[in-house]
Amino acid sequence: MKSPRAELVPHMEHYTFVLEDQPYIGFFQYGNERTPVYSTDSCGFRVTHTTDGTATVADGRPPGPVRLLAGSSSVFGVGASGDHATIASRLGSRHAPGLPWLTFAGQSLNSAQELMLLTLFQHLLPEVAEIVVFSGVNNLVLSRLPAAQHGRHGAFFECGPAPDASAVPAPAERIAHATALTVRHLGGWRLLARALGARLTFVLQPLAPWVREEPAPQEKALFDELDDVSNWRRLHNDIASMEVGRAYAAALREGCAALGVPFVDMNAELGAATGPGDWLFVDRVHCVDAGYDAVARVLAGRLGTS
Repeated sequence: MKSPRAELVPHMEHYTFVLEDQPYIGFFQYGNERTPVYSTDSCGFRVTHTTDGTATVADGRPPGPVRLLAGSSSVFGVGASGDHATIASRLGSRHAPGLPWLTFAGQSLNSAQELMLLTLFQHLLPEVAEIVVFSGVNNLVLSRLPAAQHGRHGAFFECGPAPDASAVPAPAERIAHATALTVRHLGGWRLLARALGARLTFVLQPLAPWVREEPAPQEKALFDELDDVSNWRRLHNDIASMEVGRAYAAALREGCAALGVPFVDMNAELGAATGPGDWLFVDRVHCVDAGYDAVARVLAGRLGTS
C-alpha cells in the first residue's frame, strides 16, 4: 500500500534538498540541474515560465524591465510539479504577465541571506521594475535557537544544535526577534530597490496553520505522515497557530509601515480566497500546484499588476 505522499505527490521524490556549499549565502541550488520537476540555470536559479517562453537570472534573461519574486524555498517552488507551476511562473504566464518575472530564491535562507542574493547577483539583472519579497517563516522558525547562535544578523539553518524545549523563548519573544531582523533587512531591500528604481512589496508567506484552522483532507494525510517521520510538530508546534500567525503579521505590518513598504499577509488573503476543502499545501510550508496558483492569483490582485 502506497503512503499518502507517494500516492498524492509522487513528484516530491525529486526534491532531494541536496544543496551546494556556497560562500556568503551558505548553500544554494546546484547550477544546470535538470530533474523531472525542476531546472536551474548556471548559477542555480530556477527557470521561470513566461508568455514568451522561459527566463532565468543567469541565462536567457529577458531584456527588461523585469519583476523579481525573492525569498526562500516557497519562492523556489518546492512542491510544484514542474517549473511551470511556481508562483513566479504563474504570475508571468497567467496572472500578471505584463512583464517577465524571475524566480530569485534559494532554499532554507533567512532574511539576511535573501538580501545577500541581490547584492551578489544584481550584476546579472536587467532593468528591474518591481521586487516582491515573499518571506517571514524561516526567521520565525530560527528564532527558537539560542542567542549565542544568532550573532549580529540572525541564526541560519545548520548553524548549531537545536535547544531543549525548556530553553526555547516564548512565542511573543520569538515574534519580536524575527520581526526585528526581517524589518532590518527589509530596510536594505528598500535602499537597493530605490537605487534600481523598483517598486518594493513585502509579503508574509503562508504557513498552513496560519491560513485555516483545519487542513484539507489531503493535507491532513500528508501532514500526519510527515509528523511520523520528522520532528516538525515537536519543534514548531508553539508557533503553528492562527493566533501566532496573526500576531506576527501585525508586527510585520507595523514594521513595514515604518519603512513605507507595502505589506501583504498572504495567510489571511489566501484563507479568504479559498475554500476549507481546497488542497493547497504539500507540507505546512510549501504548496501544491493549486496552492501556488492561488497565491499568484491573490498576489497579482493585491499588487494591481497585469
